[in-house]
Amino acid sequence: MEHYSMNLTLKVWKQKNADTSGKFESYKVSNISSEMSFLEMFDVLNEQLVREGKEPVAFDHDCREGICGMCSMYINGRPHGPWHGTTTCQLHMRAFKDGDTIVVEPWRAKAFPVVKDLIVDRGAFDRIIQAGGYISVNTGNAQDGNNIPIPKDDADKSFAAAACIGCGACVAACKNSSALLFLSAKVSHLALLPQGDTERKQRALDMVAQMDKEGFGSCTNTGACEAVCPKEIEITNIARLNREYLSAGLATDTKGH
Repeated sequence: MEHYSMNLTLKVWKQKNADTSGKFESYKVSNISSEMSFLEMFDVLNEQLVREGKEPVAFDHDCREGICGMCSMYINGRPHGPWHGTTTCQLHMRAFKDGDTIVVEPWRAKAFPVVKDLIVDRGAFDRIIQAGGYISVNTGNAQDGNNIPIPKDDADKSFAAAACIGCGACVAACKNSSALLFLSAKVSHLALLPQGDTERKQRALDMVAQMDKEGFGSCTNTGACEAVCPKEIEITNIARLNREYLSAGLATDTKGH
């Protein structure tokens, strides 16, 4: 693949914190290699700003391997940028061309308040997990995997749901800022396994209640979440969550009477 350099204009959202208004700032970067990752390009920008005595742009990152979900940037109107099934840190500059203007914003959702610039507080996701995204087991030696036979179709669906990295792209893309794709992935991957069966009903009730408490919007099934998910989580998980929630609610009603 041919390597090339480019000069770019970056329109980046700058905001001191959640309580202040923000605005776009324009920056010029030059001699950007097509083989750089998007975050490496931002490193170059920040080094340039520091040399000029200016404040660098705050952005979130950690593993830079598409695993941690922290690189939450809205790039040219799409979470994580133009490449399908790709996180921001896996996006490379060959996705752009010389002279391009690239607009970069944070996730915009009531439940994800801005910490600074491109960094948002995704603690709401952590609290949803704490509400029920776990299993309770006695500690001790792990059982041999063959002692718990799991149908391959269930195992495959659970594994696919468990691929969710909790980045929040689904929330950012949704016109209602719904967290249902994230929540449904977390509920599905446990509901499909025998280890998660004991608490499945209470899990669905508790996690949905926490999601609502956090201020996420409702799902209108437009599919934008699935389209931008870097791990390609399917919206069939939302249907499964709805069934889990309905079943849990009916079981609770029956016990109550």
